Amino acid sequence: MTTSSIGMRKSQRSGGEGAIAGAARAENCNGSTIPTAARGEDISPHDATAPEKKGKRRGNKFFRKFAGLVRSDVKSEWNDYDATFAQKDGKGITDKDHTKDGVAKFYNLVTDIYEWGWGPSFHFSPRLRGKGVKESSAAHETRIADNLGLAPGTTALDVGCGIGGPLITIASHSGAKVVGVTINEYQVERCRARAIKAGLKHKEDFDVVQGNFLDLQFPDDSVDNAYAIEATCHSPDLEKAYSEIYRVLKPGGKFVNYEWVSTATYDPKNPVHVRCIDEINYANALPEMRRYHEIAEVARKVGFEVLVERDLAVTTNAGEWWGILKTSMGRYKLNDVIIKTLSFLRILPKETKDVHKMLYKVLGTFIEGGELGIFSPMYMVVLQKKEKSVDA
Repeated sequence: MTTSSIGMRKSQRSGGEGAIAGAARAENCNGSTIPTAARGEDISPHDATAPEKKGKRRGNKFFRKFAGLVRSDVKSEWNDYDATFAQKDGKGITDKDHTKDGVAKFYNLVTDIYEWGWGPSFHFSPRLRGKGVKESSAAHETRIADNLGLAPGTTALDVGCGIGGPLITIASHSGAKVVGVTINEYQVERCRARAIKAGLKHKEDFDVVQGNFLDLQFPDDSVDNAYAIEATCHSPDLEKAYSEIYRVLKPGGKFVNYEWVSTATYDPKNPVHVRCIDEINYANALPEMRRYHEIAEVARKVGFEVLVERDLAVTTNAGEWWGILKTSMGRYKLNDVIIKTLSFLRILPKETKDVHKMLYKVLGTFIEGGELGIFSPMYMVVLQKKEKSVDA
């Protein structure tokens, strides 16, 4: 998913710190704010279990690294992304074979911005009545664990785990071991660091690996359950993604997914609808937007039984998922100014302002898509792999 930045968070030195957070805040002895990078401190991620070297600076790595990228590569990554995902006329991108590399580049560019501004869970959620964003997000995540029936002694695959926000919640809530898969190497580092800092035991309570969900590196019939949160929308081939998940699930295993879809209200002949979906696709590394009815169709085609099919954006008593965007636009605008300033000063790579501009602009499009009722980021399906038949 995507969103712009909400606010700055505490330094997380024991688990590594993203470039945005580190650059944005550091106090000197007089209490004034100085960019961490300007002080020459290392704010690049490192193993959360590695001991801190006291009294010794680790070098000014920030000027060389940004979200796992060499800073000099940020421009080319951005230009390649921009060229890959530009869309019009509701037809999606033309070079779908390039999607894998494009999605990896996208998360190189946006992971620090997401973590800085949105938090560790890169997804939307229905706003629970009387509850805040964090509670609503956690409920959205634990709904998955409960639908899967996760419990101690079981294992779940998190397909497209990001930096591990949902992984931590679901593992903590259910007691199951959760194994995350992300295409982005930097996110593997951030996920591992965050989970360990949260108190989960690596290899025992969780694991995280770099991989492509079109080619999962797990044996057939090896995973108890699986889930994905706003992740398989990035796939250039949804059938292949679902087929891989089906393959690795044990017979009887379940898969819960929150998909991004255009709804029954979407009219491909309406230019406003088409522009809205094209803009969402472009700013979120989507090769195309699937129609809501395609999800269950693809699931059945690869062999799944569809247990539940439900758009959580309209079938709960919760508030609008885009409501947090509408009430926070002032903060988003302020953060855009901060990013532009840091980019101008070269504390952040120059092209960071272009990335953030894209994310900031699409906020209005998300609101528009939600209010028009043409887009949902939480079309839920609960799927089950068939049990193997027993010969008489």
